[in-house]
Amino acid sequence: MTTVGILGGGQLARMMALAGAPLGLRFRVLDNVADACAGQFAPMIVGDYTDQAALAAFAAQVDVATFDFENVPAESAQWLSERVPVFPNPRALAVAQDRLAEKTLFRELGIPVPDFADIPSRQALDEAVARLGTPCILKTRRLGYDGKGQFRIKSPADIDGAWAALGAQAGSVGLILEGFVHFDRELSVVAVRGRNGEFRAWPLTENWHVDGVLSASLAPARVAPALQATALAYARTLAEALDYVGVFALELFCKDGELLANELAPRVHNSGHWTIEGSETSQFQNHLRAVLGLPLGDTRMVGLACMLNWIGAMPEASAVLREAGGHWHDYGKEPREGRKVGHATLRADAPMELADALRRVGAVLKREAQVLPVIDALR
Repeated sequence: MTTVGILGGGQLARMMALAGAPLGLRFRVLDNVADACAGQFAPMIVGDYTDQAALAAFAAQVDVATFDFENVPAESAQWLSERVPVFPNPRALAVAQDRLAEKTLFRELGIPVPDFADIPSRQALDEAVARLGTPCILKTRRLGYDGKGQFRIKSPADIDGAWAALGAQAGSVGLILEGFVHFDRELSVVAVRGRNGEFRAWPLTENWHVDGVLSASLAPARVAPALQATALAYARTLAEALDYVGVFALELFCKDGELLANELAPRVHNSGHWTIEGSETSQFQNHLRAVLGLPLGDTRMVGLACMLNWIGAMPEASAVLREAGGHWHDYGKEPREGRKVGHATLRADAPMELADALRRVGAVLKREAQVLPVIDALR
């Protein structure tokens, strides 16, 4: 029986383990906290990702290794790859960990990106703000996610505050300044590439964020076929350039009918959770198929689907479970402000059917503001 190792024990590892059970797979998880929620479903080693003794114990128990988040040190991934097969490869992980390297690669591959600049010093920040204009966003190059490690500069008067907040990290994780995009829509391509180079992608997904954290996703996004084809072509180009194996997401801004790449997530992705019930093969099972060298599953949709994220605390489940296409996912986490603790997916065969279900759920849970943008997109 094959044992898959997962570095990181959050909800993505948890859902991966659940998806792998029908394939007869076993799992081992390495996480640096003892109460990581994947540990409720898979044996877990508690240890730091830089601890070679913990990594060695982990490697001795697995046949192949993968990740549930991208901030595992690339050096640890490289060390592990010299002992067991690791997918995606450490280079892909290293690129995705560094926003400057990532955006530079996008540009080299001909994938449009917003303007950006490396910020090694306060003087460089002043010069870059003058060149890019305001508003713009100062970000850490590494270790930022879900809106963390960012400071929006609305006018030159905010430069002092931005440097006070993040400047100390210029010499450690690095800083990048990105031009602000007044986008019309946020989209994502969730795709998978196998060991043999086979490439598949799920339909383009539209996303809505609140305070930098994903709130809702709708698939398929209502876009022109040409835009969908362009997005998938960018994803394929990126996957082939990195010799990527596994599932990944390419996050995109859409402005005036043109696409701009925001970032690469080298893992299963929050905006792909709808695939569990809304697709022939979920992102989680296809990720496992890819890293194990198995045939990839079909990514066609089953109707339409909307995913709603639960942040901070779980709401009451009954409103979702009453719906014919309602599906509930509790990650088994303790409530905490800003924490992703679960999600729900609503699936339907027609746009108005899905809109009506969202309207009912939103009213009962008093989450009208969360569902309204999705309902508007379905009209």
